[in-house]
Amino acid sequence: MPGVSDGYGEARPRPDPWPRGSREALAPHQDPRYVSPFRRLALVHSLMAGGDAVMAVALADSLFLSISTDVARGKVLQFLAISFIPFAIVAPLIGPFIDRLRGGRRMVIRLTALARVLIAVGMVGRVDDLVLFPLAFGALVLQKTYAVSKSALVPTVVRTEAELVEANSKLGLLSGIVGAAIAVPVVLVQRLAGSDTTLVVNAVVFALALIASARLPREAVASRSAAALERLELRAPGIVLGAAAMLALRAAVGFVFFHLAFWLRSQESGTLWFGLALSASVAATMLGNIIAPVLRRQLRVEMMLMGALGLLAFGGASVAVVGGVRAAVVLAAVVNLAAAVGRLAFEATVQRDAPDANRGRAFATFEVRFQLAWVVAGLAAVLIPFSGTVGAAVVAVLGAVACANFVQGQRLVRAGRELGPTNLQRLRLLSARVRGGPTTGRGRPPRPGSPGPAPR
Repeated sequence: MPGVSDGYGEARPRPDPWPRGSREALAPHQDPRYVSPFRRLALVHSLMAGGDAVMAVALADSLFLSISTDVARGKVLQFLAISFIPFAIVAPLIGPFIDRLRGGRRMVIRLTALARVLIAVGMVGRVDDLVLFPLAFGALVLQKTYAVSKSALVPTVVRTEAELVEANSKLGLLSGIVGAAIAVPVVLVQRLAGSDTTLVVNAVVFALALIASARLPREAVASRSAAALERLELRAPGIVLGAAAMLALRAAVGFVFFHLAFWLRSQESGTLWFGLALSASVAATMLGNIIAPVLRRQLRVEMMLMGALGLLAFGGASVAVVGGVRAAVVLAAVVNLAAAVGRLAFEATVQRDAPDANRGRAFATFEVRFQLAWVVAGLAAVLIPFSGTVGAAVVAVLGAVACANFVQGQRLVRAGRELGPTNLQRLRLLSARVRGGPTTGRGRPPRPGSPGPAPR
């Protein structure tokens, strides 16, 4: 194979972007057949989101939403408790191993898609059977498992940190668009051919996701275990406060989802109102993914997180005062809007305050905690039958307490009080940076062969 000059008069082999036999003179991104890693992940994400939307339509007329509230509450409580296992025990133990395994997160996504196919097939003919509950909650756990793996993969499919925030925003927006677009034709299929046909379509969509996931990147998310430097950076004050804010926001999303699922069923046309609440949630999440990058250019991430928590408190208080099912739909939209804005602000905080941390591993770790908060809050909503007004008040109190905690934490940081690493840990952090050699403006060592900082 002919060589190319490396700039120093020596030849080196030309890189081969097409290992299956073709030799292209163009760079991979210039070739019309080239599909970037992000676009491959976006395709898989679109199909997974589409599959979730199809399953939601398939279950709309099922036993899942038609049996008595007391029976449903017991079943949901039982399987939400079971869903603790993967997030509280399994994920923290096997997550680091999967991250270091070449193609580990891709493997998890492929297994998740395969399991979703099997669950959809297993639901066929059983939409009026109690066995639908374990299958539906198995799908719910798998949906959250995919979210963790997707969060870990996103940093591996972008080229710069600036693209990372944009990529997460695009994926969030894409899932909303796909879900809305696929819902209309699937509803027609549901009305004309019934739930079983819809579930077959659901299995086909996840099968396509399984096929598409074969082209996801195979590299390890984190080739080695976390070093002391990374662990210390991830305990920086900004990240600690941001994670606490996100825990509150994600808990609010889980609480509102299950609270409205049961409270609205006791109202007239409750299933219709719950469907409207879900639609409002999707639309608000899309809006949050659109406006969050704009806000990021205008505001500091601390202001974005504080604003998201304030919106949570204000929205909950307003709905508690106004009351009614229409206000409950608005509450679902407000909570999901705040969570979408807060998520982007938190991701930007991690990029800023932990420049040496492995993004994929860090986001996967935090995502597990956020999903656990979602489950815990959902358990509370199922265990205690709140009225609509009380449920909204709970959201208001959660937002107000979290906002006050965030503001107080910011004041402590500005006052020089300890929050996160101690002075001794910071000294070790500084020592680790010094031993690692000169750093770039973001705190990372320069890559081998880079010219280094320009002389002053």
